[in-house]
Amino acid sequence: MKQGKIHLYTGNGKGKTTAALGLVLRACGASMKSYIAQFMKSGDFSEIKALERFGDLVHIEQNGPGEFYNMSTSDYIVHRGCAKKGYDAAKTAILSGEYDMVVLDEIIGACAYNLVTYDELLVLLEAKPESVELVLTGREAPTDLYEKCDLVTEMKEVKHYYNEGIKARKGVDY
Repeated sequence: MKQGKIHLYTGNGKGKTTAALGLVLRACGASMKSYIAQFMKSGDFSEIKALERFGDLVHIEQNGPGEFYNMSTSDYIVHRGCAKKGYDAAKTAILSGEYDMVVLDEIIGACAYNLVTYDELLVLLEAKPESVELVLTGREAPTDLYEKCDLVTEMKEVKHYYNEGIKARKGVDY
């Protein structure tokens, strides 16, 4: 790829990570290498198991302590440490020349909680080599970020079965 773009999937609707992983799957079909950094996540999710089958083309790192971040009850230092480790590894991956696509899953959420600063995110955008396709996901992206991206999709929740008491379903929601 000669000219990598910056994608942003944001909004309160379901499908941001799914859209990003769909791009990774498409990249695998084209024998492109992808790096996925998941911020504020850790666990044995179905997408991790599926992508392990593409081990020669996809590298995934989870950067969360194993619990969802709650500003009033979580240890900020622990969560910030995980996010910083993920940020540093993602920056290395972006600059390495090894990956055609880099996905920063939930980086926007990490910024919303100040686990990664918005200025740190901007450094990644500026440092991105022209050949790297960069994908950002997460709710509540600041609208000034839209101008720095080449593709912006807002996922809007219209209706969700979760609001009817249906819990997340394996293979569909996780």
